[in-house]
Amino acid sequence: MNIIFKYFALIVLLALCACSEDTVGESITGNISGKVVEESSNEPIENVKITTSPASSTVFTDENGDFFLSEVIVDQYSVKAEIEDYATAFEAVTVTEGATSNVAFEMVMSGANNRQPSTPEPISPEDNATGLDITVDFVWQASDPENDELTYQLELRNSADDEVRTFENISDTTYTVEGLNYGYKYFWQVKVSDSINDPVLSPLYSFETSELPESRYLFVRQINGNNVIFSSNDEGDELQLTSSSVNSFRPRRNNATNKIAFLRTVGGRTQLFTMMLDGTNEFQVTSEIPVNGYDLEKLGFSWANDGNSLLYPNFGNLYSVNATGGGTQKIYTTANGKFITDVTASEDGNTIALLTNNANGYDGAIYTIDAEGSRIRTVISGMDGALGGIDLSVDKRTLLFTRDVSEFENDDNRQLDSRMFLYTFATGEIRDISENKPGGTNDLDPRFSPNEAEVVFVNTSNDDISQRDIYIQSISNNNDENDRTQLVQDAIMPDWE
Repeated sequence: MNIIFKYFALIVLLALCACSEDTVGESITGNISGKVVEESSNEPIENVKITTSPASSTVFTDENGDFFLSEVIVDQYSVKAEIEDYATAFEAVTVTEGATSNVAFEMVMSGANNRQPSTPEPISPEDNATGLDITVDFVWQASDPENDELTYQLELRNSADDEVRTFENISDTTYTVEGLNYGYKYFWQVKVSDSINDPVLSPLYSFETSELPESRYLFVRQINGNNVIFSSNDEGDELQLTSSSVNSFRPRRNNATNKIAFLRTVGGRTQLFTMMLDGTNEFQVTSEIPVNGYDLEKLGFSWANDGNSLLYPNFGNLYSVNATGGGTQKIYTTANGKFITDVTASEDGNTIALLTNNANGYDGAIYTIDAEGSRIRTVISGMDGALGGIDLSVDKRTLLFTRDVSEFENDDNRQLDSRMFLYTFATGEIRDISENKPGGTNDLDPRFSPNEAEVVFVNTSNDDISQRDIYIQSISNNNDENDRTQLVQDAIMPDWE
């Protein structure tokens, strides 16, 4: 009996051991397979990170968007798909023993659920506003439902041409634009972007700038080392006509064409340009034969033939060029090798006055020639000291010029007592019109007023370093010390048409 019991116990023990070998250390598993595509295009997405919760293994999709998780313990899982620029996606799946469960993901761009910014609302200038200045402050407003960071683009067009001015990457809802044209109608529109959705456009607004103010005075002022051309009216309102990033000087207005001719340094050479009265439509007139002489900032030129052409010097030669460019002709050459420094022509082009000097700016002479280059009359020559600033009256009866009566000469062409004189062709009389000039100063660059009853000119200390200012005075015979009136401070090269 005892033996039988022991034998029965041994059989039970072996059975228990057998059962233990079948279950200990083994798990019941299945597999998960899947595919990831882009929602809108159904294109597969490669390199998507696939993980599960509860955790199993981590895999990445292949070039076909497929993935496979093997030997996943039987359970219920949340499968996560994540990759940069797409919204993270989740799908539920149940893993069964010995089977492969399949799951599919359609991923959307991370911003696809992000709402667009509101339509920008233009505030200023108001739609159809008129009489605006040529510097305009643009103001608008916009918002974003998710408070995304917004950037703006301002687009500006005009009704006169095809120019489109675009100002990008604006972070504020205000923006100032300078240098608009007088008398133009403009159209403006704002575009807002949250860098996620498509940009949103504002309504199209329009406005008009004021008409060009009547500015009869032209002058030059130095800014950042460059000469810059300005215009001014009787009230002293100034308008900058040329950029301070280039060197532009010696403006000359022509009323027949409503244009201004001027000199500009281009690639180390001095060329003739024209522009409209408001500074727009700049046009380079000369090219191969530039303006040149002993001192570029003392060189002058002249309109001729009712504004159809321009006369300018190149050392000892006088050239004529069409105001529209081309047609360059040499019309005169000095016989003694002197440089032509200034030129002024009558409106009909039949009388041309020239100022010549040597390479040091001295041994000067002023004389007239006709349109064919034949010499007519000598106004002044053989005098010590510097000459300058010639201007011919509209009736060709008088000539305006300056002369340093101190007759001082040095290598710097310094002048000690430069005065304005008026030459009368009929009598040969030369009259000093600088009677009231303060001592120790120079009168320079005189020009007739439009009615030729006054002159506009520069006065400055003869130390050659002090500020230069522009004055006007009558040319009649009087001794009124208050006749000289300051017109513009810190300015040179006046013109008054």
